[in-house]
Amino acid sequence: MAVKTTLSQLEEVQTAISQVMSGQSGSWDGKQLTMADLNSLTNREDMLLAKYKAENGTGGIIINQGIRKRD
Repeated sequence: MAVKTTLSQLEEVQTAISQVMSGQSGSWDGKQLTMADLNSLTNREDMLLAKYKAENGTGGIIINQGIRKRD
């Protein structure tokens, strides 16, 4: 299985978010079923957007916030 690009993964997550927003849950035999969790998808979208921007140099200024020395 080939590794997917960040952009490809981002597009998949955004498609899933659209599907969730249009109703992707229901009840069967008295059990509630949700196909995807919106919070998890939006968190993954945020992570993938940041990664995509970093990979393409469009993420703005990066400040090194390394570990501070103890005095």
